[in-house]
Amino acid sequence: MIRAHELTKTYGGKTVVQDLSFTVRPGTVTGFLGPNGAGKSTTMRMLLGLDAPTHGRATVNGRAYAGHRAPLTQVGALLEARAIHPGRSARDHLLALALTHGLPRRRVAEVLELTGLSGVADRRVKGFSLGMGQRLGIASALLGDPATLILDEPVNGLDPEGVLWIRTLLKSLAAEGRTVLVSSHLMSEMALTADHLVVIGRGRLLADTTVDDLVRGSGGSSVRVVTPQATDLRRALLAERPRGQITAVAPDTLEVRGADSTHIGRTAAAHGIALYELTPHTASLEEAFMNLTQDAVDYQGATAA
Repeated sequence: MIRAHELTKTYGGKTVVQDLSFTVRPGTVTGFLGPNGAGKSTTMRMLLGLDAPTHGRATVNGRAYAGHRAPLTQVGALLEARAIHPGRSARDHLLALALTHGLPRRRVAEVLELTGLSGVADRRVKGFSLGMGQRLGIASALLGDPATLILDEPVNGLDPEGVLWIRTLLKSLAAEGRTVLVSSHLMSEMALTADHLVVIGRGRLLADTTVDDLVRGSGGSSVRVVTPQATDLRRALLAERPRGQITAVAPDTLEVRGADSTHIGRTAAAHGIALYELTPHTASLEEAFMNLTQDAVDYQGATAA
């Protein structure tokens, strides 16, 4: 289990993480999300004892990371996959890590096989592609067979097969009862991988909830309706539900919020209104995320004219 309690970090008078508290529980994949500059990397570094908090406390499996006698067997971490001596082979890199914790050589062979690197285990890391380096970083995180994993952008550089592999791996590790915290900018992948979400913006907690609840609470559900009697249908729907939101996106097309397809269809039938299209739309995680963080983005591109 991972606990962050009122974490605050200030650099040179600038506060990048402020009063941040959350818990990552075993048995779930928790997505750690936020815009660029939100403080995700700083928070992960504080969880791992690489940065000391200005205020607050972070624990992993009941104690500070540095308090574990054999950290690799408690917490597997991936913050920078290419932070590896380029002259070493993948096998030697993992062996060096294993020796620091008294792990057997067979465990090195196991994680090389698990991550698909057995065939290149004796190649120097400097010749690895971005995806291969990422797999080696994940192998390092898994080396101690830890109960907790903290992974920063683990799918970065992976091909589609690799993305599917890491998604399946993370889900299987959580199913074993492990604690998994993973950050990513790929909302579509988080929607498929994560069960729970912790979302921050400008160093503050914005949401600590499930994926389904975040999407449902974003108010992004709507129904697209195409009818030659758009004005009549709008009038009929508002008569029944005055607080509904109905937007005319074209002369014959309405976007309806606050009523589902069944209700709209029944109302149209009761008033003899022909419908050419009735298409429900549920907000994606990306849309929900954008709505939640729109006021916490430091750098926004201009919209094309």
